[in-house]
Amino acid sequence: MNSTPRSNRIHIGIFGKTNAGKSSLINSVTGQNIALVSDVKGTTTDPVYKAMELLPIGPVVFIDTAGIDDESSLGALRIEKTEEILENFVYENPSESVYKITGVRGSGKTVILAKVEEELKNNENRYINWLVFDVNPTRDILEQIAAMLVKAGFGSEEKKTTVEVEEMIQNVQKKGKKILIGIDEVSKSEEMIKFASEYGRWLRAGYPVYFVCTGLYENIQELCNVKNLTFFRRATTVKTEPLNMIRMTEMYRSKLIIDVSQARELAKITKGYAYAFQELGVLCFKKKENETLEDILSKLKSELFAYSYEKIWEEMTEMDRFLAGLLTEKEEYKRDEILKLMGEKAGSYSMYRDRLIKRGILNNRQGYVSLALPYFADYIKEYC
Repeated sequence: MNSTPRSNRIHIGIFGKTNAGKSSLINSVTGQNIALVSDVKGTTTDPVYKAMELLPIGPVVFIDTAGIDDESSLGALRIEKTEEILENFVYENPSESVYKITGVRGSGKTVILAKVEEELKNNENRYINWLVFDVNPTRDILEQIAAMLVKAGFGSEEKKTTVEVEEMIQNVQKKGKKILIGIDEVSKSEEMIKFASEYGRWLRAGYPVYFVCTGLYENIQELCNVKNLTFFRRATTVKTEPLNMIRMTEMYRSKLIIDVSQARELAKITKGYAYAFQELGVLCFKKKENETLEDILSKLKSELFAYSYEKIWEEMTEMDRFLAGLLTEKEEYKRDEILKLMGEKAGSYSMYRDRLIKRGILNNRQGYVSLALPYFADYIKEYC
């Protein structure tokens, strides 16, 4: 069945809005008793085709589409973070082996990883001799890497053990090629720990295998704390900061054909939150003749609440929620004001403030603390 052409396979498309869980659904399905045949990715807005054997149906192709509201604009605004990683991979012997891309949900982590993978795959004039393996973190990672190495011509179908995978990597090294392993949304799972332990060995052996992953701050930290994963703790962290206000303004102005002042107001509403920037742009682009800005912002809030903030709130601890819940009545607070509101819990303020800043939920500027996400205060007041 592995040789069945794509045209002869049943095609199953997964469609939905950005952040709705399309990739997670496919990851869950592919974690069942199936055999990965290929993993071919195009540009960040192109579909990802995953050909496999799905029992008892037989040969199928899952089509993991971009969100129906995806635009290339977000990738353009995340170019600085992408270049920060790509600059390292231009060289024959890159100095950094591992990158951890972290940030709050909807901040563009996956976009950065996808752009890095796309560039290494397609820009052969700048990035020479790269093999790019996009790996599913919910399945046996080493087995997937083995299958991809076999498909690339560096071993036979039978080669599955860690020793045999290492032999194939040695063949890659002899051919003067390098491997990038990309994993989206890592966590402290058994599969991830098993892979990371083996990857640490490859790193110490000097093999040309590089690793870029994304993950929520707390998931990255849990993995950093696993024994014997020193390389992961020391790896370079790339944090998704708020989008640049000037660039957002220019993007809205050119795409929506509005004046600069209108575009600037829209950009301010998003607070630089990537998902809000993207969704607001789509809503404005699809604006009906009788719709007002107030109507559009009401829709934006609904989208943020349902597809982002509900998940973010669920992942926050009780103390995280307590602190965030105190900051909903005005735009920003001084430290002394917050300590007074916290009462007997004030002793924990610095620890939880710093954690929420690292997670991208709070801002701390010139002594003032505020919620970083647009309309997050409204979500807390209305639903929590």
